[in-house]
Amino acid sequence: MFRKIALTAAAALVVSVGAVNAAGESGVITDVDFAHEGPFGKFDQFQLQRGLQVYTEVCAACHGLRYVPFRTLSDEGGPMLPEDQVRAYAAQFSVTDRETGEDRDGIPTDHFPQSGLENAPDLSLMAKARAGFHGPYGTGINQMFRGMGGPEYMYSLLTGYTGEEKEEFGSFFYENTAFPGGWIAMSQPLYDDQVTYADGTPATISQMSQDVASFLMWAAEPKLMARKEAGFVSVIFLIILSTLLYLTNKRIWAGLKGKKTA
Repeated sequence: MFRKIALTAAAALVVSVGAVNAAGESGVITDVDFAHEGPFGKFDQFQLQRGLQVYTEVCAACHGLRYVPFRTLSDEGGPMLPEDQVRAYAAQFSVTDRETGEDRDGIPTDHFPQSGLENAPDLSLMAKARAGFHGPYGTGINQMFRGMGGPEYMYSLLTGYTGEEKEEFGSFFYENTAFPGGWIAMSQPLYDDQVTYADGTPATISQMSQDVASFLMWAAEPKLMARKEAGFVSVIFLIILSTLLYLTNKRIWAGLKGKKTA
Protein backbone atom coordinates (compact mmCIF):
# COMPACT_ATOMS: atom_id res chain seq x y z
CA MET A 1 0.00 0.00 0.00
CA PHE A 2 2.80 2.41 0.95
CA ARG A 3 4.71 1.65 -2.25
CA LYS A 4 1.59 2.31 -4.30
CA ILE A 5 1.19 5.75 -2.69
CA ALA A 6 4.84 6.56 -3.42
CA LEU A 7 4.45 5.49 -7.04
CA THR A 8 1.33 7.61 -7.49
CA ALA A 9 2.98 10.71 -6.03
CA ALA A 10 6.11 10.20 -8.08
CA ALA A 11 4.14 9.74 -11.29
CA ALA A 12 2.35 13.01 -10.64
CA LEU A 13 5.67 14.77 -10.05
CA VAL A 14 6.59 14.06 -13.67
CA VAL A 15 3.74 16.30 -14.75
CA SER A 16 4.32 18.96 -12.10
CA VAL A 17 8.01 19.50 -12.83
CA GLY A 18 7.31 20.12 -16.50
CA ALA A 19 4.24 22.26 -15.93
CA VAL A 20 4.20 25.79 -17.33
CA ASN A 21 2.58 28.59 -15.38
CA ALA A 22 0.82 30.64 -18.05
CA ALA A 23 -0.24 33.30 -15.56
CA GLY A 24 3.34 33.88 -14.49
CA GLU A 25 2.43 33.72 -10.78
CA SER A 26 5.06 32.80 -8.21
CA GLY A 27 4.54 30.56 -5.22
CA VAL A 28 5.22 31.42 -1.59
CA ILE A 29 8.66 30.17 -0.52
CA THR A 30 9.52 29.76 3.16
CA ASP A 31 13.02 30.80 4.14
CA VAL A 32 14.37 27.88 6.17
CA ASP A 33 17.50 28.23 8.30
CA PHE A 34 19.39 25.18 7.03
CA ALA A 35 22.60 24.21 8.81
CA HIS A 36 24.64 24.31 5.58
CA GLU A 37 23.81 27.92 4.77
CA GLY A 38 26.17 30.83 5.23
CA PRO A 39 29.94 31.08 4.72
CA PHE A 40 30.65 28.91 7.76
CA GLY A 41 27.65 26.58 7.58
CA LYS A 42 28.08 22.82 7.54
CA PHE A 43 25.77 19.95 6.70
CA ASP A 44 24.15 18.34 9.73
CA GLN A 45 25.29 14.71 9.60
CA PHE A 46 22.24 13.39 11.41
CA GLN A 47 19.84 15.45 9.30
CA LEU A 48 21.44 14.01 6.17
CA GLN A 49 20.97 10.50 7.55
CA ARG A 50 17.31 11.20 8.23
CA GLY A 51 16.93 12.72 4.76
CA LEU A 52 18.48 9.61 3.25
CA GLN A 53 15.87 7.54 5.09
CA VAL A 54 13.02 9.69 3.75
CA TYR A 55 14.42 9.45 0.24
CA THR A 56 14.84 5.68 0.52
CA GLU A 57 11.39 4.95 1.94
CA VAL A 58 9.34 7.53 0.02
CA CYS A 59 11.18 8.74 -3.08
CA ALA A 60 13.47 5.96 -4.26
CA ALA A 61 10.63 3.81 -5.58
CA CYS A 62 10.50 6.07 -8.63
CA HIS A 63 13.09 8.82 -8.42
CA GLY A 64 16.75 8.08 -8.97
CA LEU A 65 20.03 9.69 -7.94
CA ARG A 66 22.06 8.43 -10.85
CA TYR A 67 24.91 10.91 -10.38
CA VAL A 68 25.49 9.97 -6.72
CA PRO A 69 27.78 6.98 -5.92
CA PHE A 70 26.87 4.90 -2.87
CA ARG A 71 30.43 5.27 -1.55
CA THR A 72 29.94 9.02 -0.99
CA LEU A 73 27.53 8.20 1.85
CA SER A 74 30.60 7.60 4.01
CA ASP A 75 32.49 10.74 2.95
CA GLU A 76 33.46 13.47 5.38
CA GLY A 77 30.86 16.23 5.40
CA GLY A 78 28.07 13.92 4.23
CA PRO A 79 25.87 11.38 6.02
CA MET A 80 29.14 9.69 7.10
CA LEU A 81 27.70 6.18 7.32
CA PRO A 82 30.14 3.46 8.43
CA GLU A 83 31.55 1.50 5.50
CA ASP A 84 29.75 -1.71 6.51
CA GLN A 85 26.42 0.17 6.49
CA VAL A 86 27.22 1.62 3.06
CA ARG A 87 27.86 -1.88 1.72
CA ALA A 88 24.60 -3.13 3.25
CA TYR A 89 22.70 -0.14 1.88
CA ALA A 90 24.09 -0.56 -1.64
CA ALA A 91 23.20 -4.26 -1.58
CA GLN A 92 19.50 -3.35 -1.28
CA PHE A 93 19.54 -2.14 -4.88
CA SER A 94 19.76 -4.27 -7.99
CA VAL A 95 22.12 -2.94 -10.65
CA THR A 96 23.13 -4.16 -14.08
CA ASP A 97 26.79 -5.11 -14.33
CA ARG A 98 28.46 -3.21 -17.17
CA GLU A 99 30.77 -6.08 -18.08
CA THR A 100 28.43 -9.08 -17.87
CA GLY A 101 25.11 -7.33 -18.46
CA GLU A 102 23.58 -9.34 -15.63
CA ASP A 103 21.73 -7.99 -12.61
CA ARG A 104 23.52 -8.13 -9.27
CA ASP A 105 23.40 -6.52 -5.84
CA GLY A 106 24.84 -3.04 -5.67
CA ILE A 107 28.28 -2.34 -4.24
CA PRO A 108 29.68 0.96 -2.85
CA THR A 109 31.33 1.91 -6.15
CA ASP A 110 27.99 1.75 -7.98
CA HIS A 111 25.69 4.75 -8.36
CA PHE A 112 22.15 5.05 -7.10
CA PRO A 113 19.72 3.61 -9.68
CA GLN A 114 18.06 5.77 -12.29
CA SER A 115 14.43 6.80 -11.92
CA GLY A 116 12.05 3.87 -11.81
CA LEU A 117 9.48 5.54 -14.04
CA GLU A 118 10.35 6.42 -17.61
CA ASN A 119 9.64 10.14 -17.22
CA ALA A 120 10.25 10.53 -13.49
CA PRO A 121 12.79 13.32 -12.92
CA ASP A 122 16.12 12.40 -11.42
CA LEU A 123 16.73 14.15 -8.10
CA SER A 124 20.54 14.26 -8.19
CA LEU A 125 20.69 17.95 -9.10
CA MET A 126 17.13 18.99 -8.30
CA ALA A 127 18.16 21.16 -5.33
CA LYS A 128 20.30 23.26 -7.69
CA ALA A 129 17.88 23.20 -10.62
CA ARG A 130 14.94 24.64 -8.68
CA ALA A 131 15.47 28.25 -7.59
CA GLY A 132 13.44 29.40 -4.61
CA PHE A 133 14.40 33.07 -4.40
CA HIS A 134 14.13 35.63 -7.17
CA GLY A 135 14.82 39.33 -7.36
CA PRO A 136 12.54 41.93 -8.94
CA TYR A 137 12.14 41.43 -12.68
CA GLY A 138 14.39 38.39 -12.56
CA THR A 139 17.49 40.33 -11.48
CA GLY A 140 18.34 37.73 -8.85
CA ILE A 141 19.06 40.33 -6.15
CA ASN A 142 17.58 38.08 -3.45
CA GLN A 143 19.80 35.24 -4.59
CA MET A 144 22.91 37.32 -3.87
CA PHE A 145 22.02 37.49 -0.19
CA ARG A 146 19.90 34.38 0.39
CA GLY A 147 21.29 31.89 -2.11
CA MET A 148 19.40 30.04 -4.81
CA GLY A 149 16.88 28.68 -2.34
CA GLY A 150 16.60 25.25 -3.95
CA PRO A 151 16.18 23.41 -0.63
CA GLU A 152 13.71 26.08 0.53
CA TYR A 153 11.69 25.56 -2.64
CA MET A 154 11.59 21.80 -2.06
CA TYR A 155 10.64 22.26 1.59
CA SER A 156 7.91 24.75 0.71
CA LEU A 157 6.56 22.50 -2.02
CA LEU A 158 6.36 19.48 0.29
CA THR A 159 4.65 21.46 3.05
CA GLY A 160 2.51 23.71 0.86
CA TYR A 161 -0.51 21.45 0.28
CA THR A 162 -3.84 22.89 1.45
CA GLY A 163 -5.94 19.76 0.99
CA GLU A 164 -7.97 21.24 -1.87
CA GLU A 165 -8.10 19.43 -5.20
CA LYS A 166 -9.80 19.79 -8.56
CA GLU A 167 -10.22 17.84 -11.78
CA GLU A 168 -9.53 19.28 -15.22
CA PHE A 169 -9.68 17.30 -18.46
CA GLY A 170 -9.53 14.02 -16.60
CA SER A 171 -6.49 14.95 -14.49
CA PHE A 172 -6.44 15.83 -10.81
CA PHE A 173 -4.63 18.88 -9.47
CA TYR A 174 -3.85 19.73 -5.88
CA GLU A 175 -3.63 23.21 -4.38
CA ASN A 176 -0.10 24.07 -3.30
CA THR A 177 0.96 27.48 -2.02
CA ALA A 178 4.57 27.08 -3.18
CA PHE A 179 3.98 25.90 -6.72
CA PRO A 180 3.73 28.65 -9.37
CA GLY A 181 0.08 29.07 -10.29
CA GLY A 182 -1.13 27.43 -7.08
CA TRP A 183 -2.09 24.02 -8.47
CA ILE A 184 0.17 21.02 -8.89
CA ALA A 185 -0.35 17.58 -10.42
CA MET A 186 1.57 15.81 -7.64
CA SER A 187 -0.55 14.61 -4.76
CA GLN A 188 0.77 15.17 -1.26
CA PRO A 189 3.70 12.74 -0.80
CA LEU A 190 4.47 13.17 2.92
CA TYR A 191 2.29 12.62 5.97
CA ASP A 192 3.01 12.75 9.68
CA ASP A 193 4.71 9.61 11.05
CA GLN A 194 5.21 8.21 7.57
CA VAL A 195 8.69 7.08 8.54
CA THR A 196 10.17 6.08 11.89
CA TYR A 197 13.45 7.82 12.63
CA ALA A 198 16.06 5.72 14.38
CA ASP A 199 17.16 8.67 16.53
CA GLY A 200 13.63 9.28 17.82
CA THR A 201 13.10 12.59 16.01
CA PRO A 202 9.35 13.24 15.50
CA ALA A 203 8.55 12.52 11.86
CA THR A 204 6.34 15.50 11.15
CA ILE A 205 5.74 16.71 7.60
CA SER A 206 7.87 19.78 8.29
CA GLN A 207 10.74 17.75 9.76
CA MET A 208 10.76 15.17 6.97
CA SER A 209 10.63 17.94 4.36
CA GLN A 210 13.60 19.74 5.88
CA ASP A 211 15.58 16.51 6.16
CA VAL A 212 15.04 15.31 2.60
CA ALA A 213 15.61 18.83 1.19
CA SER A 214 18.94 19.02 3.05
CA PHE A 215 19.92 15.55 1.82
CA LEU A 216 19.13 16.45 -1.78
CA MET A 217 21.18 19.64 -1.41
CA TRP A 218 24.10 17.49 -0.30
CA ALA A 219 23.49 15.12 -3.22
CA ALA A 220 23.70 18.08 -5.61
CA GLU A 221 26.71 19.67 -3.86
CA PRO A 222 28.61 16.94 -1.96
CA LYS A 223 31.79 19.08 -1.92
CA LEU A 224 30.06 22.24 -0.71
CA MET A 225 32.02 22.33 2.55
CA ALA A 226 35.34 21.88 0.74
CA ARG A 227 34.43 24.73 -1.63
CA LYS A 228 33.63 27.00 1.29
CA GLU A 229 36.95 26.19 2.97
CA ALA A 230 38.85 26.81 -0.26
CA GLY A 231 37.02 30.09 -0.77
CA PHE A 232 37.76 31.22 2.79
CA VAL A 233 41.47 30.42 2.39
CA SER A 234 41.53 32.27 -0.94
CA VAL A 235 39.96 35.38 0.59
CA ILE A 236 42.50 35.38 3.44
CA PHE A 237 45.33 34.94 0.93
CA LEU A 238 44.09 37.84 -1.20
CA ILE A 239 43.78 40.09 1.85
CA ILE A 240 47.36 39.31 2.92
CA LEU A 241 48.66 39.71 -0.65
CA SER A 242 46.89 43.05 -1.08
CA THR A 243 48.30 44.30 2.22
CA LEU A 244 51.86 43.29 1.24
CA LEU A 245 51.53 44.92 -2.18
CA TYR A 246 50.26 48.12 -0.62
CA LEU A 247 53.13 48.27 1.88
CA THR A 248 55.68 47.43 -0.82
CA ASN A 249 54.33 50.15 -3.09
CA LYS A 250 54.39 52.65 -0.25
CA ARG A 251 58.00 51.81 0.61
CA ILE A 252 59.24 51.97 -3.01
CA TRP A 253 57.75 55.41 -3.65
CA ALA A 254 58.30 56.83 -0.18
CA GLY A 255 61.34 58.90 -1.28
CA LEU A 256 59.56 60.50 -4.24
CA LYS A 257 56.06 61.14 -2.98
CA GLY A 258 55.52 64.64 -1.68
CA LYS A 259 58.48 66.14 -3.61
CA LYS A 260 57.81 68.84 -6.14
CA THR A 261 59.25 68.39 -9.60
CA ALA A 262 60.92 71.32 -11.37
